[in-house]
Amino acid sequence: MESSYQIAEDCLYTKDHVWVRPEGKKYVVLGVTDYAQRRLKEILYIELPNINTRVQRRQPLATIESVKTSTSIYSPVSGRVVEVNAALIDNPEIINEAPYKEGWIARLEIQNREELDMLLGPDEYLRYIEELDEEGEASEE
Repeated sequence: MESSYQIAEDCLYTKDHVWVRPEGKKYVVLGVTDYAQRRLKEILYIELPNINTRVQRRQPLATIESVKTSTSIYSPVSGRVVEVNAALIDNPEIINEAPYKEGWIARLEIQNREELDMLLGPDEYLRYIEELDEEGEASEE
């Protein structure tokens, strides 16, 4: 079955629709998935974390406000924020346009590489969102 959602093959995923792209041994870049940005619709504002902020896995990292809702983005790994995508401050809609490329949110220096093993691979994530869509369609009937 061909999905209508973009899934980046070089990323790992959380069930709350955050992607993680490992960069070398100690860094990851993260953002929200195509599935998440479509659910949020038009993104109006993002509150980015501060540089050098330390976060634990599953701790709020950023907040996105859209025409539909305000939602917290939870860090998929523990670490320290080393860079944020400042372009999103004036142009948060970049997340809608290119969630896996220019729409990245933050780069972290990871504290515990083993936490990456807890994330979903591209195929697992695709199956997960397809199940969510099927459940959503069933509940609308």
